[in-house]
Amino acid sequence: MSWSKLKQQLEGFLCPALQGRVEYRATGYRYLPDKAGLCYIAVDKKNVLNMSDATTLVKWYQTELEIKNDPDFHVPVSHEEIEAARIETKGKVPEDRLRVIARSRKISEYAKELLSAQSSLSKSNFVVVATKFLSISIEESLESPDILLNILALIDRRVGKKRILNMNEKMRLKHPIVQYFYELRRSTL
Repeated sequence: MSWSKLKQQLEGFLCPALQGRVEYRATGYRYLPDKAGLCYIAVDKKNVLNMSDATTLVKWYQTELEIKNDPDFHVPVSHEEIEAARIETKGKVPEDRLRVIARSRKISEYAKELLSAQSSLSKSNFVVVATKFLSISIEESLESPDILLNILALIDRRVGKKRILNMNEKMRLKHPIVQYFYELRRSTL
């Protein structure tokens, strides 16, 4: 599928409040037809999603430790996870320490997921992921570990106000760029 056709289809699915604000852009190489060029998403004429751009507004994590030490990264811990930590420690650890242990384990899990999703985004071809987005359901895109699929689904008109508002807890566990687009979409409600 040509870039202009793909761009037209993607922009056709944008929610009405974001039309004109969110743009899909691509650079091409006239004399290198086999070279794909760069694709990125711009919001209000600023490049927001471009892994190779150092001036991006969003924090890209380099290590698991950065994620663990990020004060903006909140991970809710369930009672079941605390109980699992209690069983593993055979009940010899104080209650407040169990919460810390469970939270630390969960953050490590999410940190690994975030880093793998982020690294796959840097290697992915925007056109391939966008074409996949057009062929799968919105639910699959929202639940996918792929950052780009999450973003495309969040700014899609088929995701309603109620669903956006109910995603608040789930979005806290996503990559900062996904959170950025979630907040952008919430601001239009």
